[in-house]
Amino acid sequence: MKKLLFVFIIVSLVACSENKKQADAYGNFEAEEIIISSEANGKIYDLKIMEGDRINAGDTICIVDTTQLYLKKMQLLASAEAIRSKTKDVQVQINVLLEQKNNILREKDRIERLFKDSAATQKQVDDIQGQLALVEKNISATQSTLSSTNQGILAELKPLELQIDQINDNIKKSIILASSNGTVLSKFVENGELVAFGKAICKIADIENIYLRAYLSGSQLSRVKLADQVKVFIDKDFEEQEEYKGELTWISSKAEFTPKIIQTKEERVNLVYAVKILVKNDGKIKIGMPGEMRFNYETRE
Repeated sequence: MKKLLFVFIIVSLVACSENKKQADAYGNFEAEEIIISSEANGKIYDLKIMEGDRINAGDTICIVDTTQLYLKKMQLLASAEAIRSKTKDVQVQINVLLEQKNNILREKDRIERLFKDSAATQKQVDDIQGQLALVEKNISATQSTLSSTNQGILAELKPLELQIDQINDNIKKSIILASSNGTVLSKFVENGELVAFGKAICKIADIENIYLRAYLSGSQLSRVKLADQVKVFIDKDFEEQEEYKGELTWISSKAEFTPKIIQTKEERVNLVYAVKILVKNDGKIKIGMPGEMRFNYETRE
């Protein structure tokens, strides 16, 4: 009897141990994938990427031919220069009138001195003052006329300048840059191919920070919260598993039917909640690979 009781205790302990080792959730690994698309039309050249390459945000992926954009820009710049050459140099013409005014002022001073000595007539004084008033009116009229003329000419430049800015922006967009750090999963073009606006150039993903999308039953949700530390496992071989540290970063707000490829702790309950667990990838985890998640029992006991 004692022997049977001993065997029962051993079996119970083994069963409890196995239950603790059983996965709490199953899923597959995924990464945040980004499609890099063309923002220009033209021929691809200087393609710098290969599948599997590691790239950083801001790295040049390829260049779309900008020859026609450059020629159009040169044409607009030449037109703008031609318009600027039509403008009148206001200050040069004003300086001529100012010189006339200075000469009249000197003559006025001389006539006024002569008039005091009764060597000049009142008519001469009136005439010189009239000349001074006339040249001052000419200065004011010339400034107003030439300024208005120049403003009209320079107004013609505004549309050209906007077109040049637009072309500069299109040239900038012809240099296709990586929007974030990642690894090239696929490339969809080759050198020499014609692309249009919106054409996919490549697909990149950050596989150094990879996510296990797993599924929990409603009864398990009460045991987890965002930022919880959990254990993640992948198959090392047929018998052993490799363990990683994981952090719970997302919990779905609504239930869904259990995906066919997923098994849960309650053996495929009807409704489950998706969660994402962030895992630092050492290169062994691949997108689509199955994985397991276990709650961190040590931190709860």
